[in-house]
Amino acid sequence: MAIKSSANRSEDPSGVIALYHSFLEDPEMSTPVAVFKALTDFCRDNKAPTMSEFMVTLEQAAQSIRNESQSDSSSTTKHQHKATIASLAGVDLFMRFVTRHSHDFSASGEKERRSSEARSFEEFKKNLLHRAQLILEKAFSARLRAAEVGAHFVHDNSVVLVHAYSRVVMSVLHHAANVQNKRFKVYVTEGRPNSDGLQAVDYLREAGIPCRAVLDSAVGYIMDKVDMVFVGAEGVVENGGSIEKIGTYQIALVAKSLGKPVYAVAESYKFVRVYPLNQYDLPSATPEIVSFTSRRKSFSNSQADTMDQLTVTNPSVDYTPPQYFTLLLTDLGVLTPSGVSDELIKLYL
Repeated sequence: MAIKSSANRSEDPSGVIALYHSFLEDPEMSTPVAVFKALTDFCRDNKAPTMSEFMVTLEQAAQSIRNESQSDSSSTTKHQHKATIASLAGVDLFMRFVTRHSHDFSASGEKERRSSEARSFEEFKKNLLHRAQLILEKAFSARLRAAEVGAHFVHDNSVVLVHAYSRVVMSVLHHAANVQNKRFKVYVTEGRPNSDGLQAVDYLREAGIPCRAVLDSAVGYIMDKVDMVFVGAEGVVENGGSIEKIGTYQIALVAKSLGKPVYAVAESYKFVRVYPLNQYDLPSATPEIVSFTSRRKSFSNSQADTMDQLTVTNPSVDYTPPQYFTLLLTDLGVLTPSGVSDELIKLYL
């Protein structure tokens, strides 16, 4: 552990990775928001005297978070299922926000810059931090807005299937039960390998919602009893597909084959400019499960997989193509999968 912490200090001279991890300790904070908040604090403490130096150091800080998230994706941590895609969404959102703000400031402050470049940079930084705070406030309320949208799709006296634990899906069900006063029952998949579906069961029971946990492998068995499926997302990609907890794809496949609606619920800050072609085209390390060795000793009892080894050598997320979703329920409203690309165009152009 001492070696790892020393390495982190040498690779994180700005302290932005430490900030990022400290914000992730909040169980209610999404990964993209933690990234955005960490980079905002980095900008506030940045001592760069000029715009060019400021942008260089900011890009270095952003890249350090990208690198850190990729190294974390292959380790057994509490936040393992928060895949690289979620960090990329946060970094891309913040860097696009800074770039757009710098362009706006350049267009509006040409005369002032000619008279005092230093004062102009200080004004830019002040306005940047002010706008960043407004975006963070909006981001903190995004989950509630998505829950309000999603709750309308929970029918009275229905049976709902959810996969493992998703904060935004829990918010949808809580809103439907305790604000809209709907009555329904919930099946929750266990969510191996870390079994966070049991956390969802505890949450729902505390909220007074009838629920029970089912094995991941029992999804096909209970799907006939289900009226609808709700899943969360760590990232929503350009074509409207999603990257989420491993097992989401197979649940969507079963639901689609049996004619059950599948709703993906996500905050818009999870939209990311990634276009995966298949399961192995994701921005994270390829797990060892997709490779084999022919060495006979690898099949001996001494090499038998333990649960910890399974966690490391198996994927923590999968990709669900857009054709398996009925609708995307977001803080921006109800979207079809093609609507994601429209929103990304508005953001990046």
